[in-house]
Amino acid sequence: MSPVDFGYRNVSPAEKTQLVDGVFASVAERYDLMNDLMSLGAHRLFKRMTIEMSSVREGNRVLDLAGGTGDLAALFAPIVGLTGTVVLCDINSAMLAVGRDRMLNKGLAQIQVCQANGEQLPFPDAAFDCISIGFGLRNFTDKAMALRELNRLLKPAGVLLILEFSKPENSLIDAGYRAFQAFWPGMGKLLVNDSASYRYLIESIRMHPGQKALKLMLEDAGFIDVEYHNLISGVAAIHRGTKP
Repeated sequence: MSPVDFGYRNVSPAEKTQLVDGVFASVAERYDLMNDLMSLGAHRLFKRMTIEMSSVREGNRVLDLAGGTGDLAALFAPIVGLTGTVVLCDINSAMLAVGRDRMLNKGLAQIQVCQANGEQLPFPDAAFDCISIGFGLRNFTDKAMALRELNRLLKPAGVLLILEFSKPENSLIDAGYRAFQAFWPGMGKLLVNDSASYRYLIESIRMHPGQKALKLMLEDAGFIDVEYHNLISGVAAIHRGTKP
């Protein structure tokens, strides 16, 4: 099989899956604290903006893929209500354990938990009204395969939302952002005794497709009305696509 990128390295698909799993197993317990520090809290606003673009209603079924500690799942839960369902799905058991415990502590009974690979998901066709991926797509081993799988899982007119780091369009913001990223491995070393995982984070952001390229990938996977919305001049972006 063709090599894939793990940050700046080329590895086999199986090796990337294993390496990414190791990254998130290492940082799971402090993942949310590091997100707050690395985004200065902005990731929480970005996630609320993603929810507002979802068109989700009471009684809907939502898949929060690569959902980790469950930030998006927890925001969807009160919208779908007790007649709806949110499936919190992640491939990494350590991240999922943190997310599951958080949902139990919040009493969110409409949230189900599933450990699965995003490229091969154990759900029937047209199972969901909405699927979200928050800061997770860049870690997938085969992004194109995953997007086709998500198209399969959505009902007609269902919505896919991808919130992900992207490419700043303003050169000054890009330069400042890169300078800020230089502090991340040090913060990782200080807080979770792991600088390597945060070096990978920086590399994975820089290797991830830009806004226009990801838009084309969604269209190639069968989505229509694909659009993206830049956040902080493209430091992150929300992509939205609809199943025909």
